Parts: sequence; structure tokens; C-alpha cells
Amino acid sequence: MRTLLDVAGSDGVTDAVRLAVVVLAARTPSVSGVVEIRTGELGRWLGLSASYVASRVVPALRRSGIVAVDTAEGEFGQDVGLACRVLPLWQARRTVGHPLCLRRTELATLLRLVEAVMAPGWRHRDGRVTPAGLLGSRTGRGAATDRLALLLLVLEARETGRVRQCGGVVDTKRGRAAATVARLLGCTASAGEQVLERLEGRGLVRRARVRTASGLAHRTRLMVPAVAAAHGHRGLGAVKGGGAVASNPAFSEPDGTAGPVETPEPAPDSQVSGVPVAAGPDGADPDATAALHTHHPAGGSPVSSVALSGGFSGEGRGGSGVLPDRACAREDQAAGRRGTAGPAAPPVASVGPLRGEKPQKSPVDEPGQRPPARPQPGRCGEIRRAGLPADLRLRVALTPVAGLWAQLNRWQQHQVERAAAGELTRLAGVLARPETASQLLADRLTDRLGETGGEALVRSPFGWLIHRGLVQRPACSDPRCDDGIRLDTGAECDTCGNVIHIRRAERARIAAQVEAQLPGLGVLEHRQVLEERLREQAAIKAEAFARRREHAIAEQARRDAARVAARERAERERRAAAAAEAARQGLSCQDCGRSRSAGLCEACGYRRRTEALIVEAGHVAATWTADLNDAKDVAAVAAGVRATMEAEIATAREKFLRMAGPADLDADPSGNAAVLAFGALQTTQQAALEYRRCALAMLSRTEEAEAEARRAYTTEQNRRWFRTNPHSAHALAAAAKAADAARQRTAQYLLDTRLAQLHGRPRPETAGSAMAALEGARSLRAR
Repeated sequence: MRTLLDVAGSDGVTDAVRLAVVVLAARTPSVSGVVEIRTGELGRWLGLSASYVASRVVPALRRSGIVAVDTAEGEFGQDVGLACRVLPLWQARRTVGHPLCLRRTELATLLRLVEAVMAPGWRHRDGRVTPAGLLGSRTGRGAATDRLALLLLVLEARETGRVRQCGGVVDTKRGRAAATVARLLGCTASAGEQVLERLEGRGLVRRARVRTASGLAHRTRLMVPAVAAAHGHRGLGAVKGGGAVASNPAFSEPDGTAGPVETPEPAPDSQVSGVPVAAGPDGADPDATAALHTHHPAGGSPVSSVALSGGFSGEGRGGSGVLPDRACAREDQAAGRRGTAGPAAPPVASVGPLRGEKPQKSPVDEPGQRPPARPQPGRCGEIRRAGLPADLRLRVALTPVAGLWAQLNRWQQHQVERAAAGELTRLAGVLARPETASQLLADRLTDRLGETGGEALVRSPFGWLIHRGLVQRPACSDPRCDDGIRLDTGAECDTCGNVIHIRRAERARIAAQVEAQLPGLGVLEHRQVLEERLREQAAIKAEAFARRREHAIAEQARRDAARVAARERAERERRAAAAAEAARQGLSCQDCGRSRSAGLCEACGYRRRTEALIVEAGHVAATWTADLNDAKDVAAVAAGVRATMEAEIATAREKFLRMAGPADLDADPSGNAAVLAFGALQTTQQAALEYRRCALAMLSRTEEAEAEARRAYTTEQNRRWFRTNPHSAHALAAAAKAADAARQRTAQYLLDTRLAQLHGRPRPETAGSAMAALEGARSLRAR
């Protein structure tokens, strides 16, 4: 449903159009993919009138490009019958794995769900009545929005009927439930609140406040009771009590906030109230936990003096009890001072930098005080960043070197983070499963630390991470090789094994040559000669590699230069074409002389095409009504066709002039001329198609066409799979089909041949070759 509602073209459309797309998708047949529905019936599904659907919804569907709509006009020109095809579903029919590639059972399930939510209800001819859906009776303004919202809430609801609400910061005056509906519909929180209130008014959704064991109202739950009832759940069993009356309209939940908190009795021994967690199947749910804070009395109550060993604020500061500037002054007041003879401290904070005042006396001058230690500039502890990067992939990859990360300054951490991100991107492009790149990089860093001996032996953390820890060390030319291990499989690299095998074979070959050429050498001398020759072979291979590399660099430079030259040539050609097009646009019309018409204005272009179609229609009519060798007979037929078509054009012209008023004709003469020419062209095209159809029908009845049809009929009956029963129904049907196809082919060939004769062109080669091949096949069968 999300994929269907988020397709290209759905931005800016109304909820009625989006719901129409959903309804048409649900009613799409799995075989044809085309939905046939009347405008009034679609309006009943949307809860809107037929006129509104015809004037607003159907045009919006066409403009969006999501649904292809073919209409049958009614008595007054309105769209009555609709043949709709949901293009995203049509395009995803054969795309395996696409969310919109739905099977027949899935389409049936979607239709049942849509019917349960918004079906309009039907009365059958036999008296049976199909009840309406949950919102089938909801019509008028906002009906489509309510139906779409309820459908999305049903899809988001769990089996218990509970809808998972959106996270993050929401409008405290609307509530999280309203924000959830707003995000599902893509509207504002105010509109979401209105939709939610309308659905609540019908009893289709419910906002319930969870009550904790302490009696306080906790978070709000958004429930769909119909979903819970369909799954056999109570739906609201985990909610203790209903919503309370809100005491302050500015609370985050306007419909069910908690009431005023009563002042409980102070606990003598513990500051935390012992509220047990609610038992039951939903006990682990965070919304059903105990109270979030301890109970405090509303007013101040006298407490006894506290000993210094109690661990309260102010202890261990030399007995003065003065707190740092970040603490509130009221916490600095010892509880026992209320009973002393001295005056009580004023209930305001002492003078400090956080209040904006400057101290009258430096704390250094006070006895028993010393200034705080000032951080030394340039120390790593003051400039390093705490913790690993926030990106989860980088955090997983750099966890094995968290100790080295803590020793880096900000710039070094930024460089290491960039290097790690680049390595993760490269690994993701190499691996078959890109999601394992983070763990693979973490394993590499662990192995590198094991080689070094641990973090304690790393003297330069930045250099070690950049040049050793994060760098892949391929032992061969395979990009998936790292220290002889395949990154994608974790097994030993086969390419490295091949390289080792080749090197060992090369060493054995050179050793055999040394033994054959110098048989009397000792072990030490043999080894020295062997190593010398191996170095010579290595130097030769290095020179060959350098030559290949230089050749590859030169070839790459040549390709780059050719690519740049091709781009420059294409740019020059584009500029020349643009200049030629600009010059052509400035030419006058060749027929009427209208300026800046690109050589031919629109009306004259239509007139030329009309004239060519009239001539072609005359030739087509002459192919079966005239003697092609008699020029006068052909000219007479062409003249008759021209007269008929000019009469039809004149009729269409008079009809247009009657429909257009004098003011419209005088307002835009050139535009009216183009419209008239285009109307003449359309009339001519229709007449030419009719002449061609008649010519093919008449030529298919000629002796040549009938003879070819009889031969094809006989050939099809004599096929080996029809020889046992050549007069069966299947054999006769196949033979008749082959005869019709042969008759049509012959008629088309005769039409092309006679048109070529009239135009003075040679006979069509393809058709002639086909007829020659048929004649040859017939002669072979006769033999």
C-alpha cells in the first residue's frame, strides 16, 4: 500500500484521487488487468457523488499518470463507463519480487479488506443484501479521507488492534495519535486530529490512556477495535481504565490526560515507591510500566538534620557547604538550619557567572579556597572527541580499536572516520552481502592488532590505523584477497594458491637447469647460483611489467584524449544543429508566406498531408475498380474519390463554422485556419482508411486470393498431426484459419503490387520473393 500511494505522480493529488487508485487496484482482475466500472459505482466506493467523480476525480487520475482511463460518454457528454488500468500494477506484473507484483489470491485478499472497510453495500436481484463496510455509510465532504485513514490504520494495526504510533517530537496540543494519522495521510497534525475525531465519533478507533499500578494515567494507545475483534482479541485488555478528564488543555494528550495528582503520604524509609509491574501478556510493554517518578509531597515538610556521612550534596567541601555555580542555591541549604538560631538563607541563588553578575571578590582571596585548575592548552584530553562515530556501521567496524580512537585528536579522528567509511564502501562493492562489510573490517582490525601484539605496543595510533589497520593487503591480483584470505567466503584465496604454485614450478625449472648445466656444484654453490638466476628472472618480469604498465598508461591517455575529442565534436555538432534549427525557425512558409514558420506553417502542413492522402485514396480505389492499363479510367476513379472526400471536408468545415461564433473566428484567424486544416486532415484519414479496407476486402475475393486460400487449406489439412482425421473439428478450424491468413496476405500483396504500378515503381521485392517461394514450394509438392 505504501508503494502504491508513493508512486510518481501522486504528489499534490487529493485524498479522493489516492483512494480511487487504491479501490481500482483492489478491483483489478488478475487476468486482464483492466477494471471496468461506472462513475456512479466508483463514487459509491469513495463516498462521493457521481458528478464530483466525473468532474474532479477522473480528470485528476488522467493528469497524474497513475491510472490510464478510457471512458464511454453518457447522454450529456459526461464520463459514465470507465475502463481503468492501474499502471504501477500493470508494469509490475512480471517483475519478480516487486511489491506490486500481486498474485490472484493477494488481489482477492486486498479486495476483501477494502470491502470490509468501505464497501457501499448492495441489494441483489434475488433479495439478498450485502452489508456495507465500516465506513460504507459515510458520504460527503471528507469521506474519502476518512476511508483512506481507516484503511491505513487497519493495515498498521497488530492482531490486538493496537496501532504503533510514530516516534520523535510531535505537537503537544494534538497528541501522538493525531500525529500518527497525519503522517499516514501526509497532512498536518490539525487535519489528522479532525480525521481521528470523526473516526472516534463512529466508534471505529479509540484512544485509551493506560493506567499504571499507582493509578496515574500513562501513555495513550491508538486502537482499532474491529481488527482486534477479527482476530478474536479483546483489544483493550491491557489498558487499565479509560481516559481521564484533562485538567489542562496544554497537555500533550488533549483527549485523555491524567487528572490532578493527589499528595501521598511521604515514605519514611525509601524515596522510590514500590509499585509492582503489571502482570499479564503485555507486562513487558513499555506503555504498561510503573510510574516514572517517585511521589513527592505538595508542600515542604520538616526533616531532621543529616550527618556528613550520609552522602548528600555539599559534603566534603571543607564544611562550608558552598556548591559550585552549576547547582541551585536551594540545594545548598542544609535541612537542619531551620532549627538553628541564625537567620534562614534567602530562597535565591548566590551570585555566580551563570546568573550574569560579576563577583565582588575573587574566590582566590577567600581563606580556605583555591582557584580551579585551568586546563593546559594543547593537551589531547581537551581536544579529542569522546566516543566512536554515531554511524552504526562505523561504530561496529571501529569497536576493536576503541582504545586507539580515544587517543586521537579531532582532526585525526575525522581522517580515520573518512578512511573507514571509504573502506566500508569499497568492501560493500566487492562482497556478495554488503551488510557484512562492517563486521569484516572489525575482524581485520582485530587480526592486525594481534599481529602487532595489542594496543599497548602501538606507538602512533593515527599512523597505524591509516597505513596498517584499515588498509587491505592483497597477496595477488584478486581484489577480494586480503593476506591470502578471500573476503567474500573467508576461505584461502585460490589465486594466491595459483601464484604460489607457479612460483614453485618456476623455481623447480631453474633448479633443474642449474643441475643440468653445472652438475659438479656443491649445495652452497648450487643455492647461490639458483638465487642469482631467480633474481635475474624477477628483474626480467619487473621490466616486462613496467613496459606493460607504461603501455596501459599510454593507452588510457589515448582513450581519454579520444573521449575528450568526441565530446568536443558532439558539442560542435550540437551547436551547429541548434544554429541550423534557429535559422530554419526564422524561415517563412513556402505556401502562404507567413513569417517565422520554419519553412512551412501548421495549416499548410496539414493541407499538404491532406492532399497526399486524397491522391493515395484515389489510387487505392483504382486498384480494384479501374483498369490499371487505362490512364483515363484511373483518372476518372481518382476524380470521383477526390470529389467525395472534398464534400466530406466541406461538411466538416461547415459544422465547425456553425459551432464557432463570429467573435471566436475573428479573434485568432491563423489558429482557426490551422483548426480547419487539421479537421480536414482527420476527415481525410478516416476516409482513406475506409478506402483501404474496402480495397483489401475486394482483392481478397479475387481468383488469385481464392486459389491461394484453397492451397493453404489443403496444405494445412495434410499436416502429419491431422492425417489420421483430416475432417475433424480441430483440423477444419486450423485449415480455415490458414486459408483466411493466406487470403489476406494475397490481398495485401495484390494491393501493394497495383499501387506500385500506379506510382510507376518496381514491384515490391519482399512480396515478390514471397510469392516466388510459394510457387516453388507448390511445384515441389506437385512433383
